[in-house]
Amino acid sequence: MRRFLQVLMLLSSLGEGHPQQGCWLQGWNMESFSQPGDVLIGGVIVVHSGFDIPQLSFQDPPQAVSCKRFHIRFYRDVLGMMYAINEINNSSDLLPNISLGFSIYDSCMSQLRAIGGTLSLLSEKRNHSIMVGIIGESMSDLSIPIARILGVLHFPQISHGAISSELSDKVNFPSFLRTVPSNMFQNIALSRIIDVLGWTWVGMLVVDNDMGVQGGQVIQAVIEKSGSCVAFLEKIHMSYSQRKIQRVVDVIRQSSVNVIVLHSPEVHVISLLDALYDGGVTEKIFILSASFILTPGLFSKKAWSVLNGTIGLIPKTGTMPGFEDFLHNLHPSRYSEYPFIRLFWERAFNCRWPEEEAREDTLIPISKQEWVLCTGEEELGELIPSLFEINDLSYTYHAYLAVYAYAHALHTLLMCPTERGYLQEGTCGNVNDIQPWQVLHSLKKVDFQTKTGDRVTFDINGDIPASYDIVNIQILNRSFNLVKVGRFDPEAPDKITINISAILWKEKFSHVPLSVCSSSCRPGYRKAAREGQPICCFDCVPCSVGEMANETDVVECLRCPIDHWSNEERDRCVPKVIEFLSYQEPLGIMLAALVIIFSILTICILCIFIIHHDTPMVKATNRELSYILLVSLILCFLCCLVFIGRPSTLTCLLRKTLFSVVFSISISSVLAKTIMVVLAFKATRLNSPLRKWLGPKVPRYVVGLCSMLQAGICSAWLLTSPPFPKLNTESENQKMIFECHDGQNLFFYMTMGFMGFLALVSFLAAFLARNLPGSFNEAKLITFSMLVFCSVWVSYIPAYLSTKGKYMVAVQIFAILASSAGLLVCIFVPKCYIILLRPERNNREHLSSSKKFGH
Repeated sequence: MRRFLQVLMLLSSLGEGHPQQGCWLQGWNMESFSQPGDVLIGGVIVVHSGFDIPQLSFQDPPQAVSCKRFHIRFYRDVLGMMYAINEINNSSDLLPNISLGFSIYDSCMSQLRAIGGTLSLLSEKRNHSIMVGIIGESMSDLSIPIARILGVLHFPQISHGAISSELSDKVNFPSFLRTVPSNMFQNIALSRIIDVLGWTWVGMLVVDNDMGVQGGQVIQAVIEKSGSCVAFLEKIHMSYSQRKIQRVVDVIRQSSVNVIVLHSPEVHVISLLDALYDGGVTEKIFILSASFILTPGLFSKKAWSVLNGTIGLIPKTGTMPGFEDFLHNLHPSRYSEYPFIRLFWERAFNCRWPEEEAREDTLIPISKQEWVLCTGEEELGELIPSLFEINDLSYTYHAYLAVYAYAHALHTLLMCPTERGYLQEGTCGNVNDIQPWQVLHSLKKVDFQTKTGDRVTFDINGDIPASYDIVNIQILNRSFNLVKVGRFDPEAPDKITINISAILWKEKFSHVPLSVCSSSCRPGYRKAAREGQPICCFDCVPCSVGEMANETDVVECLRCPIDHWSNEERDRCVPKVIEFLSYQEPLGIMLAALVIIFSILTICILCIFIIHHDTPMVKATNRELSYILLVSLILCFLCCLVFIGRPSTLTCLLRKTLFSVVFSISISSVLAKTIMVVLAFKATRLNSPLRKWLGPKVPRYVVGLCSMLQAGICSAWLLTSPPFPKLNTESENQKMIFECHDGQNLFFYMTMGFMGFLALVSFLAAFLARNLPGSFNEAKLITFSMLVFCSVWVSYIPAYLSTKGKYMVAVQIFAILASSAGLLVCIFVPKCYIILLRPERNNREHLSSSKKFGH
C-alpha cells in the first residue's frame, strides 16, 4: 500500500506541471483529445460502447484494450462538456480573463481504460496548464476505481452519471462528487412507482457485477418493504453466452409477472432484449432504473419492440440554451480539433473518409462494398433531433452542470469574493499554482443557479438534491418518443406525481396492466397467506360471522361492535335488531288476546259462583276456597301481560315474582281443597277427632302459609339480586334480545321448586282420594287438573331451555295460560255446566248419591 501511495504521489507531482521532478510513466498509448487553456478539466467518458481485450501471451507486454462501436449518444456527453467550456470562456462574468481547456480520454466502458485514462491525466505534460479536476465516469462500476485513486490524492472528481450510494461514503471516496442523485432515492422512487400503479408482483433483472447485485438487493428490499413481492431476480451481462441468456428468457416467459424492474446499464441487455423478441416475450412492462441510459441508436428494432411502453427514471433534466445550435454547427472542417468529430461524421452519414481504413467501430458494421465516401458537404440539418436524441439530454445536461460546478469553484477560489481572501492564509488562489485539494474544498461549497434557474449545490456526501423525471418510451410509426409522465421529488409534499393517462402501454393493455400473484380480495374477504409462498400470493377467505372488512386486501377482518353485526356480504357492520315480545306483532297480539279471553272467562265463572253462592253445588266445593282460586287464576292470567312489551325495571321485578306468588296462591288453594276433601271423608263419624279441622281455618292457614313462604322467597330475591332489564348481545348473532335478567338464578329455581312441590302434594292427595264417594268426587277433578298442570310445566322446561328471545317469553306465557286454563277448566267448568245447564242436579240429594259427578 505504501508503494502504491508513493507511485500516486509521484503521478500527482507530474500532474502539477513539474515533469523534471519525476519520470515518465510507461504504459498504453491511449489517444487523448485536448484543448489548451489556463486551467484544464480532465474527462474520462464513455464514447465507444464496447471494447476488446487482447489475449495475453506472457511473452510480450500487455496490449491496450481496443475500443469498438462508437456511439453518438455517449459522444453527446463529451459535446455537452465542451459546450459548457465554450460558454464559460465566452462569459465576462464567470472566470473573466481565464480560459478553460480540457483533456479527454475514452474509457470504452472498460475499467482498465478508465483507470489508464485517469493515470494518464495525472501524469501527462500539459505545457504548464493546471489540471484542476476530472469529469466522469457516467457509470458507477467505472467511477469507483477512479474515485479510489483520486481520493488518495484529494483530487476532485465529478461524475455525471454514477448513482451508486456507495460513492456517498466520504471515508472511502473523499474527493468524489456527482451531479446526479444517489440511487438511495432511486430505490424509493422505483418502489413508489410500483405502489402507485398497483403492482405487487414484479420480476427483477440486474447486471452481473458487484454494483448490480448489491443495488438489486437493496431495490428488492425496498420493494418488499412497501408490500410488493419480487417473483424472481436474474442476473444479466453483455458477456453472457446465448445459453445463459436463453435461460433468463425462459424464466421471464414462465413467470406470471407483467412488470420487470431492470437495474443495469443499457449495454448489458442488448442481447437479452433481442432474445426476448425472438422468443415471443414482448408483452412485459419494464421499469428502468436510472442506471439504464436510454439510447435509441444502441438497440435494434427487435429490442425497441420489447421496450415499447417502458417506464424509466432519469435524473431531473434542465435545458442548455443554444446547445442545439451548437450541434448544428458541428463540422469536421470547422471543428477539426474537436475529439471524435470525423468519427462522428462517419457514424452520422454511414460513410468513410477516403484516407480512413475500414473499422468495425460502428454499431452496425458494414461491408467494404457498401462504403460511401464522406465528402464533408453533408448537412446535419433535420438529423440533429434523432442523432443526438434531443428529447432526452439527461446525462449530457449533468456533464454540463459538472463543468459549471468547476467553473464556479474556480471563480470563488481565484476571484476572492471575501475581503480576507478565500484561503486560510488570507490570500486568493493563484491560477499558476492551484492545488487540487483547494479546488475540492471550493467545490464542496458551491451554490449557484443555471441560466434556466436550476440550483446546483453539494451536500456533505457530495450529492446534489435528488429529483427524477419519470418517462415513458413511446414508439409510434417507427418514431422514438420519450415522454415525461411524472416526477419524483423526495422533498416535495406528495413526493411522486404520475400522469397515468399520458402513459402509452403495450397493445395488449388498454389501461394500467395488472401484475399480481393473487387478485385483490374484495370487501368482505381477508387475505390468507399460502404456505411456503411470498406474502403477495394468498387466498381470499370470507370474514367470519360477526366480522367485516370494508376495504380490499385486508389481512385481518374487524370484529363488529357488540351492538352491531356483519351483513351478509361481510363488508359492513349493521346495528343488531332489538328483539322483545311486543304488542305490535302477531304473536304478542294473539297471546294478549288469550289472556283477555281467559281472564274474562274466569271472571264470568266467578260471577256465576257469586250469583249461585247459596246453591248446594257452590257450597259443596268450599265456597271461600273457590273464590280465592278464581281470583288467583284471574291474576295468573293477567300477570302474563307483564311479560309482553318492552322490558323495564318495574316489569322485570314483577314478571316472575308476581307470577310465583299468584300461582302459589292458586296451587295452595287446590291443595287446601284436596285436604278438605280428605278430612271431610275421614270425619264422617260424629265422634271423630278430625271434625274440629273441618272449619274454614285449615284452608286459610294452608293458603296463607304457602303464599307467605313463596312471598318470602320472592322478597329475598328482590332484596339480594333483583331481576333487571338487559340487552343480550351474545345469544343471537344478528339480534340483541331485550330481556329480563333473573339476577341470582337460585331464587328462580327455588320459586319453581316450591310451586312444583305444592303441585305434587296436591296431585298425590287428590289421587289417593279419587275413589271417595260421589259427594266428595271433586278429588277426581283436582287429580286431573294437577295432572294437566304438571304435564304443562314438565313440558315447559325443555321448551324454555331450547328457545331464545321473544319465543322464550312466549313459552313462559303459554305455560302460565295452559296451566291456569287447566285448573279453570278441570275444576270449574263441570260445576258451571251443572249450575247453568243442569240445575235439576244442583241439589243435596243428587250430590249425596253415589253416582259419579256429572252423570
